[in-house]
Amino acid sequence: MSGFVFSEKPIEIASGDGVHLTDANGTKYLDFGASYACTPVGHCHPEVVDAATSQLEELMYVQASYPHAARTALYEQLAEVAPVDVDNVWLCNSGTEANEAALKFARHATGREKIIATTQGFHGRTMGTLATTWKDKYKKGFGPLAGGVEFVEYGDAAAMREAVDEDTAAVILEPLQGEGGINPVSTEYLQTVRVATATSGAAMILDEIQTGLGRTGSMWAADRHHVVPDILTTAKGLGSGLPIGATLCRDWIAEDGGDHGSTFSGGPVVSAAAGATLDVIEREELAAHAEEVGSYLRGELRDRLGDGVRDVRGDGLMIGVEVRRGSNRLLRDLAIDHQILALPAGRTVLRLLPPLTIEREHADAVVDAIAEVIG
Repeated sequence: MSGFVFSEKPIEIASGDGVHLTDANGTKYLDFGASYACTPVGHCHPEVVDAATSQLEELMYVQASYPHAARTALYEQLAEVAPVDVDNVWLCNSGTEANEAALKFARHATGREKIIATTQGFHGRTMGTLATTWKDKYKKGFGPLAGGVEFVEYGDAAAMREAVDEDTAAVILEPLQGEGGINPVSTEYLQTVRVATATSGAAMILDEIQTGLGRTGSMWAADRHHVVPDILTTAKGLGSGLPIGATLCRDWIAEDGGDHGSTFSGGPVVSAAAGATLDVIEREELAAHAEEVGSYLRGELRDRLGDGVRDVRGDGLMIGVEVRRGSNRLLRDLAIDHQILALPAGRTVLRLLPPLTIEREHADAVVDAIAEVIG
């Protein structure tokens, strides 16, 4: 009997260490998917394991209305690394919950209903975030969804300026789209969104579920574009694979956030793991490392693959290789013939989201394998 909803891959993973995963048969794989960016410091990093284990032995859980040292420390760590003034922290269990909270906070703070999202955007699978997710394949059979959502073309500054008005509660968008195909936008575009929302009194929500925590070469993609949103969401790698998300807000959002709650908000064990994860990312300067190795990897991919692919794009270690045929066979061949695990981003884009700890030798191995498979 297989699990409900998820289609299972024919590789049973037994263990992980750093940038590698090992299956039940003892085959070692180079992990260039990191389970959708969930292991930024590598699998089973000793500091994260120690932090979670130590906390597990002391106290597994207490509800967030009771202060706890691990949770309080995480509040302070997130506020410290957040973009300036986006330092109020709400903790939850996943990216979709972080975005759900962001939408609720924005509507409550503004008293408005209209939400603007973008084409090709992906913000989650709960009923609220699904309404702001673009592709119909995620929505089929689940309607009616939350109302009041309008979509505009991603990257079209003029369309965004026209769409944002006095009825707009928030604009939600990714600073670099992940599920939609690793689609970048310009700094000028994001700054246009910032000006439009500020002028109209709407909230700018940056979904950094996948782009944050050093993935794109800075702690947040917002930093790369010199944009400070009203709300920033993060999850994925925050707990090194343990379930945690966070919604970071400016004061004007937080002071009137409304009645929102979550039973497992900032549990002690996941808070300890998240705090250790942030410690490693900062101390080992993994954002700068991602910028350096990511730039090298993208350059090697472009040089080696040339006209064999349509495009190589991304920032840091969030990279998309747009191929000329479907990506599924490429993914299969990489896994079976080269023991390299990667991800799709749509039908024709190979998505590379390795742990931020990879070195050039790992990048070279992946370039060699992709070139051989495509060739």
